Order: sequence, then C-alpha cells, then structure tokens
Amino acid sequence: MKSILIKNGIVYDGLGNPGIKADILLKNGRIQNIGRLSENRTADIIIDANNKVVCPGFVDIHRHCDMKPLNDPDFGKCELAQGITTVVVGNCGISPTPSPLNLDRAKEMYDFDEPVLGPVAVDAPKTYGDYIEALERVKLPLNMAAMIGTGAVRIAVKGFSNEPYTRAELEQARMLIEEALKAGAPGISLGIMYLPECYTTMEEFAYILEPVGQYGRVIATHIRGEGNKMVESVEEVIEIARKAGCALEISHFKSCGKKNWRKDIHTAIELICKARERGQDITCDFYPYEGGSTALTTMLPPDFVNGDMKQALARLGTKEGVEEFRQKSRIDSDEWDNFCVLLGWDRIIISGVQTQKFQPMVGMTVAEAAKNFGYIDAEALAAALMHEDNGRTAIINMSMCQEDIDTVARLPWSNVISDSIYAQTDTPHPRMYGAFPKIIREYIKERKLYSLEEGIRRMTSQPAFRMGLEGRGVLKEGNYADVLVFDPNQFTDRATYTNPTLLPYGLEYCIVNGEIAVAQDERCSDIFSGQIIRRY
Repeated sequence: MKSILIKNGIVYDGLGNPGIKADILLKNGRIQNIGRLSENRTADIIIDANNKVVCPGFVDIHRHCDMKPLNDPDFGKCELAQGITTVVVGNCGISPTPSPLNLDRAKEMYDFDEPVLGPVAVDAPKTYGDYIEALERVKLPLNMAAMIGTGAVRIAVKGFSNEPYTRAELEQARMLIEEALKAGAPGISLGIMYLPECYTTMEEFAYILEPVGQYGRVIATHIRGEGNKMVESVEEVIEIARKAGCALEISHFKSCGKKNWRKDIHTAIELICKARERGQDITCDFYPYEGGSTALTTMLPPDFVNGDMKQALARLGTKEGVEEFRQKSRIDSDEWDNFCVLLGWDRIIISGVQTQKFQPMVGMTVAEAAKNFGYIDAEALAAALMHEDNGRTAIINMSMCQEDIDTVARLPWSNVISDSIYAQTDTPHPRMYGAFPKIIREYIKERKLYSLEEGIRRMTSQPAFRMGLEGRGVLKEGNYADVLVFDPNQFTDRATYTNPTLLPYGLEYCIVNGEIAVAQDERCSDIFSGQIIRRY
C-alpha cells in the first residue's frame, strides 16, 4: 500500500469546523499526520491540492445496493464518482437476508424486492452471516455496512400473510434480529408502509426490536404513511423506539401529496422535538429531490392483497381483478398511502420494467402511457404492468415540494442520503448518480442553504456517527484514509430526470482506505480497497 501526501489543501475535518490550510499524510490505509508537514517529507504519491477542498469521503447511510457487489462487476462507478466511500444497505425493511428457506417463498420475496434491490438469484445467501461472508469474498470498491429489514424478517417467518404474529413467530423474528446485531449489523430497518410489514402492529414491532436497544444500535424506518397519515406515522415510530429502548432514524423524512405540503411536516417536526427534549435519540435524513422512487406494487391497496401477493398479482390479470383494483385505488384512504389519489397517475413515472413489451413506456407517466398505448385508463395499465411484470416494475413519484425538503434540510440533526434503488433500467432516479454533488452545487453554492463546512458535516461525520461507523467520516489522525479532493466551484452533479445516468464532474481524487479509487473523474479500475464494516 503506497503512502500519499496531500499538500496545500483546505482541510475540512467533517465535524463542521471551518477549513484550514494543511497537509495530510496517508499511510497503511490510515491518516498518519495532519498539519503543516515539512516540504522534504517523502511519500510514494504527492497530490498538490492547492486551494482545493480536502474532506472525508461521503457516507451514504441509505442506499439499496445490497446485491450489486455480488452480481454487477460495474458496481462502484456511480458511487465513487460522487465521492461516496461508505454505504449502509438493508434499508426500508428490504434486505436480501434473512431469506425464507422455502425456495418458492424465497423467489416470491426476491421478485417483490427486485424493483428496489435489482435481481436476486435463488441461490443467494439465506442468512445475514452468509451474506456478510459473501461480501468478504468479493472485491469491494467502497466500504459497506449492512442492516437487515423487518420486512425480510417477516417474510422469512410467515411469508406475506396478513395474520398477526403468533408467540412462536415473534420469538423467531426477534432471534433473527438479534443474530444480525450479534454479527455486526449497525442497526435494523423498518419499511412499515410496505407489504407485508403494514400488517405488523406497534406492539409487535416494539417486542421484536428490543434487542436493538439492548445492543445500543439504531432503527431506521420508512414510516407507515408519508401522505395523509404522516403525522400519526411519526408518532408511531417514536413510540416504537421508546418501547424498544433504541435510537431512531426516520428515513427520507417527507410529506407527500399536494394537500399535505407546507403544513404536516411542521407538525411532525414538533413531535420529534418534544420527544428529543424528553431524552429520546431521534434524527432523520432526506434526499435533495422532489421525486421519490419505489415499486409500482406500493400502489396496491393492502385489502386487495390480503396477505397473498402472488394471488393478488395473478388477479390483476383478470377483468374482475382489474375492476376491483380500479375501485379500491380511487378511494382516498386514511389507512394507507394511496398515491393513486394523493398524487395522481400523471405524477407517477414508469422508470423500470422487466417485460419487453412495456419498454417503450419507460420515462412516461402511467397516465400518459395508458393514453398513448390504448389502455382504457391508467388503472388498467398499472394492473397490466404489475401482472405481466410480476410486480417488478419500478416507478418515480413526484410527491414532494421543495419548501418542505428545505425545512427538513435545515434541521441540525438531518442527514443527507441518496435512497438510490437498483432496478434494472436505463432510466433510474437521478439521485443514484448525483445526490451528493447536488448538495455541493445547489444547497451550498447556489442557494446557500448550508455553509461548505456544514454541508460536508451532514454528508460525513454526522451519518457515520449515527450508524456507529467507527473511524469513518472525520479527518483525524488514526482514522481510516477515506478522503476526497475537489474544487467546490467545479464539482457538480449532471444527472436529471430526463438524462439520469450522467456521472458527476469535477472530483479530482477519491481515496478509499488509502488507495486512489478516482483520479480526475476517472475510475481506477484495478483498485478495490473497500472494507466490510461490522459494529460490535
């Protein structure tokens, strides 16, 4: 491993302190010295960062690239280009493990997860320990820590059933969670909005999550509703965390649906602030876009699925099933986030399909595609997509307003994330390629929502501390050598909704554990210096 001297840079330590002129010596994968190092100090590689920013590598604690290191040789390209050196996977209750031992049930889970995780092979790891060992056997371009999701736990224990947990099933779910924590998971994620987790009660969550509090870890949760029931949903997760005795990270904190904008977010923040004043450890995160991204199956009413996703998808291929879906999807419900009503099909974009006949629709809204391709209405097309694509269609929903995003962004305890999903598509959400440099360009440079040091803090030390990623996110002697060098006037995102796969521009160096992974915007293809991070 070569030593690297970065000299003459403006060093931002990641803690929110102003930048200082300093040199940094990296050796054996660690930061050896920071200061005004002598001119005659030798190193294998010398980088002149005169008047450039030198800061910790970005830490994305909410990304869905769980399976990419195992099935995509190109993994790391868009992450490293943004300066992301560490990711946390297993978010939103969705993780590849624990997986059902029954192959039919496992395939049902993998099909359901595919719009988020991408393809998962039936011979994929079945346990958390096996998954971590599989990651350790491959070359990693960046650092990874992995949670498990309570959605995967529930499917492993009882499939997509809408029946309550039995006492034996509760114990089994709790055991799976404790096994992952014991093996080094930094936390456990919830996806309460999603099937089949939407059938889980507050009391059931609190019980199976008690080990999280006992191990001093965090739950990261996609709340039950981000639309009409957002405030009540925030109340619910605050209470779950209180009962479980653990810290809480509210994932992609937002208010969806035009009628909820500019008001519900403030009510929810008041609830969080009061809980924090009472001593609860609660933070949140956000991504800097007005559109979200998920699976089209989130449009299925829970009482249409009735605990059997396979049967529900089959029923969408019948005239009676389509009509039932049409009627149920037009009801503005207080029980679940009905985006069909909250947003409308003209704000839901088809972003990824697996069936070739639907490929020309990608990039269109559901309403637009239904009209262009001769479907009787948007519901008919949505039903056909879910039925013929076996529930694997990915969507982008234009659900938020910038004012609410800025309100969350200004909270001193909000972290920047990407929430990138990895459906197989040529038109992903642009956040996959641009979330972190977008903060530099728009939130710091153009709109001045943050100072440079504050923006860097929210992308480095704060998320690293939140997940207990020791030695990451701060430039400090002895810490891991994850370091970026860039000119903030040049480093920028380029991905848009219409051209979402454009890589960022202007990253001079991205260093992962003391190895140069990106130089002058070019990936160093032979460098795989990432590490698996376990928390003990």
